Amino acid sequence: MTSRYAQLLFTPPVQAHQEEQGSRRNYAAMAEGPAEADRLTPSEAAFIARAESFYLATTGSSGWPYVQHRGGPPGFLRVVDDRTLGFADYRGNKQYITTGNLDTDDRVSLLLMDYPARRRLKILGRARAGTPDRWPASAGPLVPEGYRAVPERVLLITVEAYDWNCPQHIQPRYTVAELEEALKPVRERIAELERENARLLEAARAGGRTP
Repeated sequence: MTSRYAQLLFTPPVQAHQEEQGSRRNYAAMAEGPAEADRLTPSEAAFIARAESFYLATTGSSGWPYVQHRGGPPGFLRVVDDRTLGFADYRGNKQYITTGNLDTDDRVSLLLMDYPARRRLKILGRARAGTPDRWPASAGPLVPEGYRAVPERVLLITVEAYDWNCPQHIQPRYTVAELEEALKPVRERIAELERENARLLEAARAGGRTP
């Protein structure tokens, strides 16, 4: 049985290249799976909930693809249910290219990256834009608490398929917050050593010794 992801992307020309390059056999395992649309599991949901950004691809009426970066605090991209994603579309540079593209072609592709863990998730879906009042109550607050942004619309994406990619060539990168957390033990140790150094200096002075 062929997976939904393979159905959508492994077109005859793609398969011909896979066969020619000797990689068709390697893709066999990826192509196997349920023929119905892939449903997000708790693993994908947890990965998405941690995302602070993703790349969103659409296609315009001119036929040209367009990729845009979207970002926000963790949880800004919401898993509404195992077939639906949603996020607030905040006021930005007012080009409205993605919004206009969706008027003529609702197909989208999302790429989510976890650079520290060297993981990436690709999602194919169909998006529909609506006013903020169309946000489903079951998805929780539209704007994460404490985040200052003005939502102009919401985008709801029906998931058609997804796939996890290999970590090859993903260079680990870390946010400021991640570095702060990783360096916390080092800074605590430095502070401890500075206190110990100050104590020893004070003891040396009290004993009449020059440190």
